[in-house]
Amino acid sequence: MARAPQTDEPPPEPDRVPGAPHPREAARVIGHDVAITEFTEAARSGRLHHAWMLTGPRGVGKATLAWSAARWLLAGQPSADLTVAPDDPAARRIAALSEPSLQLVRRPWDDKAGRLKAEITVDEVRRLLGFFHMSAAGGGRRVAIVDAADEMNTAAANALLKMLEEPPRDAVIFLIAHQPARLLPTIRSRCRTLRLAPLEPGDMAEVLGGLDAPGDPLQLAALSAGSAGEAMRLTGQDGLEVYQQVVDVMASLPRMDRPAAARLAERAGGRAGAEGDPFDLVVTLLDLFLSRTARAGLLGPPLPEAARGEGELLARLAPDPAAARGWAAAQAQLSARARAGRAVNLDPAALVMDMLTTLAQLPAAHGLQGPA
Repeated sequence: MARAPQTDEPPPEPDRVPGAPHPREAARVIGHDVAITEFTEAARSGRLHHAWMLTGPRGVGKATLAWSAARWLLAGQPSADLTVAPDDPAARRIAALSEPSLQLVRRPWDDKAGRLKAEITVDEVRRLLGFFHMSAAGGGRRVAIVDAADEMNTAAANALLKMLEEPPRDAVIFLIAHQPARLLPTIRSRCRTLRLAPLEPGDMAEVLGGLDAPGDPLQLAALSAGSAGEAMRLTGQDGLEVYQQVVDVMASLPRMDRPAAARLAERAGGRAGAEGDPFDLVVTLLDLFLSRTARAGLLGPPLPEAARGEGELLARLAPDPAAARGWAAAQAQLSARARAGRAVNLDPAALVMDMLTTLAQLPAAHGLQGPA
């Protein structure tokens, strides 16, 4: 196999959201005070467990909490809220990935293939074992972060399990798990769990403001379900603009604006890049629109709006529970059908146009009127 072309650029970090700072660069954790208190009280009481599993939706701050806790431990627990002065020696070394008492385990770069590997391999976990054995002679606290633990292959998971069964002295391991059910039950049972909930709109606005994310923070919060990571992904792919396109097309139902629908479908057919796959973005936002429409039929239009005119449109498309059930059924079927078609290399623009054409029939089926 030919080698990937050599470049001076460092390989991408699998635990970094494109366009956003790495979690180790965050000055503090926003919006997870209960989890912070639980961890700091355990540490200060002398009952610090050797393994902590951080769970919750992707992008809500699990990695930020893990890095902040690691920095706090290695800096000597200087505060009650995990904050550490940026000029602290441990903080500077951690920011530069040069802290000898900290080991990071994540998906490695494949030089031959020229891309990140799909899984955390057993070699990465074996290096973690070597880190704990070699650093034991120096004494003091040693910390490891596994991001994400649910990306380990079977051999890596088994190797980590042995370590958790016989934990090294003065070691603390943070396991970041987006889907903890994918981990071995024996791994989960040996960890103390911190469950992080989606961020509240006010916390989301504070996080996004600190990241200088363009766009309305309330709209981003509505679309990202309290996930700052998802909000940054949407920002990098012009997600607010694409969602406005979705709303504008759906606002023309039941007589669909076919030129507008064609423009949205063409956008889905664009080339995938470093920021993500346009097809995945469009289908994800269509799926989200259907979810918000179904919810509106049961609970009323959600606030805040995620696009101009969305509230009025959802009230028209889903005026009652019967209409809500129709939109919910469409959500369950159409996005799955589109993704299955993409998996066998069908044209992405045609798949999205098929979704929109099918959706155009729903308002008439429920006797709904067109726009005023």
